[in-house]
Amino acid sequence: MRISLRGDHTPIRLRLGRIERYVLIQQLRALGVALAVIAALVMLIDFVEISRGLGSDTDLSGLRILGLMMLKSPAVIVQLLPFVFLFGTLSAFVGLNRRSELIAMRAAGVSAWRFVLPAAACALVLGILTVTAIGPLAASADGLFQRERARISGSVAGSADREAVWLREGEGQRQMVIRAGRQDRANARLLDVTFFTYATDPEGRRAFSERIDAKSAALSAGRWRLVDAVGAQTGQRAMRYATLDLPSSLADEEAFERFARPQSTPFWSLPGQIQRIEDAGFSSTAYRLRLQQLLATPLMFAAMSILAAAFSLRLMRLGDLAKMAVSAVVLGFAFFFLNQASAAFGSAEVVPPFLAAWLPAVLTALAAFTLLFYTEDG
Repeated sequence: MRISLRGDHTPIRLRLGRIERYVLIQQLRALGVALAVIAALVMLIDFVEISRGLGSDTDLSGLRILGLMMLKSPAVIVQLLPFVFLFGTLSAFVGLNRRSELIAMRAAGVSAWRFVLPAAACALVLGILTVTAIGPLAASADGLFQRERARISGSVAGSADREAVWLREGEGQRQMVIRAGRQDRANARLLDVTFFTYATDPEGRRAFSERIDAKSAALSAGRWRLVDAVGAQTGQRAMRYATLDLPSSLADEEAFERFARPQSTPFWSLPGQIQRIEDAGFSSTAYRLRLQQLLATPLMFAAMSILAAAFSLRLMRLGDLAKMAVSAVVLGFAFFFLNQASAAFGSAEVVPPFLAAWLPAVLTALAAFTLLFYTEDG
């Protein structure tokens, strides 16, 4: 990467030379191969899992199982993308080393930073693209898979509509807890439903204010339409209503479905989802953690690329290809499991979500830069 400086207030321009372009092409090819291998393994495992799970409970055709696999696998592949950058970059630089191209570059006086930093920048850009475009598509597909699996399982069990439904909604000054004895999905109604209303004072304390029992409740256009309802406020006599409308902050489909899992919520929808969950009085820790993990993803990709490249640079000095390659893979797995452990601590609210999400990526980056400094500058 070349930086040209001029004294006539001309903007600084960054330009890739032939060496950087060549290394980037080799890296992208290796990343494509690593992605293909990992994607094939994930899809094979998911196909077998869906066949043994849903396929054993109901008569699903091979084409239907393949379609469910295509909905489920992208989210798993996106989660394993750090390994794609680790294995892909390691493979690319090991290949350059085996062909003595790295040795020729270093002998010509080319600094390792000149071809490692463009590789890291490429990983950073791909990470941003993953978070903003590819990840939301994978999350939406995973959410569709979860709904299809629940629908198939419910049709097999035959008891989905007879299960009790619990909902909670509201805003700062008003909260409602809703319990329905059963649901009528065909007509989009909750049956034998009870609304418990709580008022919140300025100090944040909640007090019960009203109970309403209704034969049925349907959610439409931001309001609940209750039929054959009986309601009573605290300290007052009960009143009967043929129909009663109550304001609602829920979307129409949320009367029959729980909030989507954090992994099934697209990146662009997470802030709004967090706000809705907090307005309903639930904890949004898992969703805040997911948002911070996605924001830290580009840094993790870049750190994995630098880590793999740094180990590859040491190969030509130590002459022990297998040992250093295994060390890079082991260290990459160690950081991946650190990420999972940190996420578990964040979900349990042992550490703040921001720290739980960013700590593994920052530690990986620090380790990668430390190893690269040691390798390049001694």
